[in-house]
Amino acid sequence: MALTDTAVRHAKSRAKDYTLPGYNGLALFVNTKGAKCWHFRFSWADKQPRISLGTYPEISLRDARALRDIARALVAKGIDPRAHRRQVCNARCMTTGSTSETFFQR
Repeated sequence: MALTDTAVRHAKSRAKDYTLPGYNGLALFVNTKGAKCWHFRFSWADKQPRISLGTYPEISLRDARALRDIARALVAKGIDPRAHRRQVCNARCMTTGSTSETFFQR
């Protein structure tokens, strides 16, 4: 079942952390304090790791889907999105000294 903007907005904290599953590996993780984080789960080396794509509402549902699509494309090319994120961040730190830019690049 695909996530909707209404479902994301109305997700409230509970006694335990929970995840609202989306489509193609995207999910919204809600912790007990009410923070909402976008996660992308993918298959890599016979495991199911996940990578955080950002927090809601800073990253909207549309943006999270776009980031998920970029990460899926990396996986399809045989590139681990977690390692790619680290590489891009390290390269930017070396050139600009800043780590606050977007991690995924096409």
